[in-house]
Amino acid sequence: MATITINGVTYTGNHVSVRGGRVLVDGKNVSAGEATRITLEVHGDLQAFQADNCDTVAVHGAVGVVSTVSGNVTCGDVGGAVSTVSGNVNCGDIAGEVRTTCGSVSRR
Repeated sequence: MATITINGVTYTGNHVSVRGGRVLVDGKNVSAGEATRITLEVHGDLQAFQADNCDTVAVHGAVGVVSTVSGNVTCGDVGGAVSTVSGNVNCGDIAGEVRTTCGSVSRR
């Protein structure tokens, strides 16, 4: 289980989803309301990270699946697929497929 810090508030969980300015950890809405800027820092491994829009995401561990529309994600190895539309993903090894429209995916 990972430790997840969202705009300075810490939670634990395995799945993080950012949708419409709201953040869900393991399916539970942990947002106080819609945020215009969302910054996440994760220590430990996540099963999945999904976002429509977020400012910065740093995962200090592996991720099962990364999917983002817009936002920058830095993480360790990805056990599944990486998908982004206009975001930038910088990660370790990727076990699954990589899809992007106009963003970039790079390996460290």
